[in-house]
Amino acid sequence: MASSTILSRKIIKPSSPIPSSLRHHNLSFRDYIANPSYVPVASFYSKPENYNMTQISYILENSLSKILSSYYPFAGRIKDNKYVDCNDDDIGIEYLNVRVNCPMSEILNNPNNDAIDIVFPQDLPWNNSISSGRSLLVVQLSHFDCGGLAVSLCLSHKIADGYSLSKFLFDWADISRDEHSDIKLSPHFNAASFFPLMDNPPNIPNIVPEPQRCVSRMYHISSSNLTRLKDIVATNSAIVQNPTRVEVATALLHKCGVAASKANPGVFKPTMLIHLMNLRPPIPLNTIGNATCHYGTMAVSEDDINLTNYVARLQKAKQKLQDELKGMNTNQLAADALKRIKQGADIIKRDIFDVYSCTSLCNIDLHKHVDFGWGRPVRLSVARYSMKNHFLFMDERSGDGINVVVTLTEADMSIFQNNEELLEFASPVGSVPRIS
Repeated sequence: MASSTILSRKIIKPSSPIPSSLRHHNLSFRDYIANPSYVPVASFYSKPENYNMTQISYILENSLSKILSSYYPFAGRIKDNKYVDCNDDDIGIEYLNVRVNCPMSEILNNPNNDAIDIVFPQDLPWNNSISSGRSLLVVQLSHFDCGGLAVSLCLSHKIADGYSLSKFLFDWADISRDEHSDIKLSPHFNAASFFPLMDNPPNIPNIVPEPQRCVSRMYHISSSNLTRLKDIVATNSAIVQNPTRVEVATALLHKCGVAASKANPGVFKPTMLIHLMNLRPPIPLNTIGNATCHYGTMAVSEDDINLTNYVARLQKAKQKLQDELKGMNTNQLAADALKRIKQGADIIKRDIFDVYSCTSLCNIDLHKHVDFGWGRPVRLSVARYSMKNHFLFMDERSGDGINVVVTLTEADMSIFQNNEELLEFASPVGSVPRIS
């Protein structure tokens, strides 16, 4: 069984002093209501040909220090859930150098995606980033016996969404490849100007269900199979227009997840699926922070989870949200977000629905841009999600289709992974193709 040993641990500070005018970074309303968990992302690389591990660590530490001068709130500390203190005395992020005593193939060829948890700081992924006492960003460099390596980071969701995390990775990789590189689109920590935090913000109800013992697996859906799914949906519907890759994949995974959930008690339970939508644009693309909103789709009968019917519901719900957001001022946006959170909390409390959630990191070319100087990653993934019924979508490295990390309870996963309709369109990642 793989184990890890910490070789070194240090605090990386921004290379330039933070101007006094920037040392108090106000959280936006959407930061305030965000789940305070650490979002864990890892990229795996084959053995670099022209670098040794000491050089690699030096490059990463040096480029981290430089990029933090632009992403200074990531190195700060949250105070009172209202602002980030970027005082030079306390600022910095934690950086770990770790040895993993197995070849990288043992992790990447494991049929369970949970095996990658070894490249993250212990007990940190998805945990509360405010009460942990650790820095808002924690980076770990993991060295494998074969010479391969992984660069992982855990970033607090209180100060960044998935888009912001991706932009940070892109800019960090650019500076790592060329220390004289300029950031193409300077990050602006101005989300509070679009979503100002009210003077006396209300308490936010907890909408996170109690954790259960979950497992995760990664599946690949090829471009040809996504086209097949789109054709099935479009052929059987007069109202679905140009379904997206993520829409048809979501409908398939949701249907198979519901089938697995139903098999245990033998009774269908209505479901609600929560989707995140990026608000950039109309908000500027270089706005860093939380700039998303969510919408839900419901299936109250088994007919509703038919692929065509469900894609139609997805498109209708998304369009409805887009129409509602048009013309809303900041106060109305805040009120709308609160309303949705309270509705979600009420649904979870009353146990009316099985709740699913999905996040997409597609169409942002993560594999293409997260090159620190020794090539593109052979795989990108996340640590096992702490809650059941979660789908995370990412583009596949070669550009052929998408990968999705599916998190379910152990009981549901044992049924889900044998679903014939799932396996007609999706292949488990791990054993095929093998990573040497």
